[in-house]
Amino acid sequence: MTQMDYKYSLLGSTVDDYHKRPLLLQVDDTPMNLFAILEVKRDPTKRSSAAGCKIRLYGFLFGLAVMFLIMASYVLTGDKKGLLLTPSPYHLNSLVSPGPFAFNLSSVKDYAHIKLVVKSIKSKLEFPSSRRLPELKALMRSDPHMFSVIPRKFLPGIKNPCWYKEFTGNITTDPYKTNLYGRYSRRFRTVFQHLRSAFHHHLLRRNRKLYRMRCLPYFYIIGQPKCGTTDLYDRLRLHPDVKFTTFKEPHWWTRKRFGIIRLSEGLHDRYPVEDYLDLFDQATHQIQGELTANTSGSPSHPKIIIGEASASTMWDNNAWVYFYENTTEGEPLFLIQDFIHAVQPEARFIVMLRDPVERLYSDYLYFGIANKSAEDFHEKVSESLQLFDGCLTEFTMRSCVYNTTVNNAMPVRLQVGLYIVYLIDWLTVFSKEQILVLRLEDHASNRKYTMHKVFDFLNLGPLSKEIESQITRSPASNTRRPADKNLGPMLPITKEILRDFYKPFNEKLAKVLQNDTFLWENNSKL
Repeated sequence: MTQMDYKYSLLGSTVDDYHKRPLLLQVDDTPMNLFAILEVKRDPTKRSSAAGCKIRLYGFLFGLAVMFLIMASYVLTGDKKGLLLTPSPYHLNSLVSPGPFAFNLSSVKDYAHIKLVVKSIKSKLEFPSSRRLPELKALMRSDPHMFSVIPRKFLPGIKNPCWYKEFTGNITTDPYKTNLYGRYSRRFRTVFQHLRSAFHHHLLRRNRKLYRMRCLPYFYIIGQPKCGTTDLYDRLRLHPDVKFTTFKEPHWWTRKRFGIIRLSEGLHDRYPVEDYLDLFDQATHQIQGELTANTSGSPSHPKIIIGEASASTMWDNNAWVYFYENTTEGEPLFLIQDFIHAVQPEARFIVMLRDPVERLYSDYLYFGIANKSAEDFHEKVSESLQLFDGCLTEFTMRSCVYNTTVNNAMPVRLQVGLYIVYLIDWLTVFSKEQILVLRLEDHASNRKYTMHKVFDFLNLGPLSKEIESQITRSPASNTRRPADKNLGPMLPITKEILRDFYKPFNEKLAKVLQNDTFLWENNSKL
């Protein structure tokens, strides 16, 4: 699959322009702005002439000071995100201003001051009731290749959206040779090796032509990170009728189809939809086997359903600024759910949520940064709140939540816990009956209850007592590492600030879901 097969267009003139955009760097200990936009020259041989020796000396010393701050930040925090951040081409000026409560973030410990920031944020909140949905033609123009591969109608009698596509390749060629998932992981290559050996046995021969069965997921576990999605995924995998991709999180809808591994690394080759569909081949072959058996006399339909569990699907739309025209006042023209709905409007989605305060601290501990501590977390929260408030001084809450520059500038992912903003946008595309929202707290205290809710939601049949016991009693997955547990809880002041910040978002979420447990007012820490 070549680059010419796609009609995405970068907002800049070339990919090189993308890499040459200004870097957004934090500058501490200065009375100036919170952030400065610095143009970095890549060619060290091109140096502008100075007006005099003194100016050259001052410039040299300033350059050394900036370089020292950058390298110190890199070494001490282990966080490249603040150094290699490509800002959104829109609304850069909003980030230069830190809002009405400017202060030196490296020494923020003033409780009253941070409370003013949160109060300022809450005064600017305005929850959108709905969004204008894009037309199907506009979606198809933005990604014609995907829509040319996935048909509008699927095979009857199968829960999964499956179809047969004519196989035009050479029967002796390797069908997974160019798959980018296999290129970057030894584990995936091992799976593809197994699939490769059985591939030609699963080709259907009709009228002297060969056909290959393709399937999309019946359901998606879409979020949120650090809310128990891995545990839910591991338990569902034990169900005999549930199959998943060859690994938990392909991140295709949100990242790989745009060529994004990490935004800080720039753009890589875009993963075509065929590479994504290959990840379902193991389950597809089983569905095909059941379907073939049924046509030979058995009246039952295939029971197997396929799931996908990328926890970025619900919230991550950070790629939009590089591929879609800005016609909606800083808000994404298209969202991930628009594309999923366009190709499979009957899909089902499972959302796992958690007290957003505890989720944020767990998220902070999860990433492998150096010098983690409750005090460092407090400072990162303070900086993130300041950035969010600065954005809200000029733009809507929704545009700030989806602002790629703000998201990548915040040292903790504050925006991921704004569940209601994302859920409202999903509910403008899919019905409430298609989205199951669970709480990690309920799942941790009564796994049998939540798993039965999931089984009912997915229309799965009854299980034997032995299998059900195995699913509900197995130990929790992806728990906190011992080293992170030793750091202890967050500071009480940090927890109080975050509870105040997330409160209006939780109140709106509880109202939409008509369930006060989503207020998270009486939860013990997990």
